[in-house]
Amino acid sequence: MTIAERVPAALTTHPAVKAVELAGSRAEGRATDVSDWDFLVATDHFEDLVADLPGLVAELDPLAQQWDRLSPSWCYMLILRGPVKVDLIFPDEPHLDEPPWRPDRENLAALDAHFWDWMLWLSSKEASGKDELVAGELEKLFGHLLGPLGATARPSTIGEAVDAYREAREQLEAKLDVTVPRDLEQEVAPALIR
Repeated sequence: MTIAERVPAALTTHPAVKAVELAGSRAEGRATDVSDWDFLVATDHFEDLVADLPGLVAELDPLAQQWDRLSPSWCYMLILRGPVKVDLIFPDEPHLDEPPWRPDRENLAALDAHFWDWMLWLSSKEASGKDELVAGELEKLFGHLLGPLGATARPSTIGEAVDAYREAREQLEAKLDVTVPRDLEQEVAPALIR
């Protein structure tokens, strides 16, 4: 089965899921090879679905999964092997931006997943020629993630963001005496437009 078939099949087994519809560039036929897969999920019991999402998507074997901290509606983000970015968007569930990361031993792996998800998404926007969007997101990335991690300069390219992130992460890992697994990085980094 394709991603367009596998994701709805995984979600519609839950009684709170009313519909799953492919959206965005993939649905509109303007996707690039690195475009993400956006799915609009309709539910009449969002709260019931939230706790069950990790189990529902387990059959997709995600390398990373987490809620988007900066989406205007609740969005559950996955990275699958390939790498493939999948966003499960709940358009009827408003979400307020969360504050910048405050890195610590317990959340460094989640921060790492957010970074690589963001880079994969930005790479797809760069492939689509959305340079102004990419520049704005790199500034947002610095304020929300790179700066709090310890980076000192705003990146102007995806490559600079990756380099700054790796350096800051390494320093923080040494300081906190913790090591973030590199599986996700090894999957995503080679696919990025740098």
